[in-house]
Amino acid sequence: MKCATVFNHAGGAGKTSLVRDVGYELAQAGHRVLLIDLDPQASLTKWLGVHDVKLEDTVYPVAVEAKALPEPRKVHGLHLIPSHISLSLAEAQISGQIGAVLALRQVLMKQAEQYDVVLIDSPPSLGQLAALGALAADVLIVPVLTQQKGLDALPGLHGALDLYHRLRPELKVALYVPTMYEGRRAHDREVLAELQAHLPTLAQPIPLRGAVWLDSSTAGQPVGLYAPGTPVHRDVLEVTRSVAQALSLEVSA
Repeated sequence: MKCATVFNHAGGAGKTSLVRDVGYELAQAGHRVLLIDLDPQASLTKWLGVHDVKLEDTVYPVAVEAKALPEPRKVHGLHLIPSHISLSLAEAQISGQIGAVLALRQVLMKQAEQYDVVLIDSPPSLGQLAALGALAADVLIVPVLTQQKGLDALPGLHGALDLYHRLRPELKVALYVPTMYEGRRAHDREVLAELQAHLPTLAQPIPLRGAVWLDSSTAGQPVGLYAPGTPVHRDVLEVTRSVAQALSLEVSA
């Protein structure tokens, strides 16, 4: 089982879209995929069309009560541990328990035979839930806006990774993914050049094509289901190949 957390403390970088759409494509390729929504905003959960969620359906029992992973929801060929606004309560409770930030990793390791890949959607913060997700992963996948905001977020992100290394020295970023790229803007091209100059393992940029992303989210469906064969879907397939390569997973060409 490969476990990757899509991680960036800056909001709006495209974490949730990556988890949903790459996860769906990996499942379509025949992999057993579990998605975990760690963001109390529950965007991943809603964008997969799941709404009837209780706190006990989330990772809360794992993080706070040291219980097993709840029964996942089955949706669009995926398994999902959903989120709920009350998951935010876990922030303070995790910090008060020794070792709680490693609870999710310990539980997932016990279920390694059930899944080929686990993708975790991290909240846009550097709090306890973000640490829970990062420390559960084998590797991190980091989406980066091709805007100044994206560059500004990198020092904080790398600072957090330094802290996580104290508990998990082997944890690393396997792939950076430039997102929201508008090639007609000089600013985007300049930021992309900076990313290419300073970051290893950089995927091809995901172009800014807002309408299909928004409409598929409203419909509660991955892009590959909502708009197969479109330019956005081709973008998704391209980044899926990059993620699969970073995780040593096989997908069709």
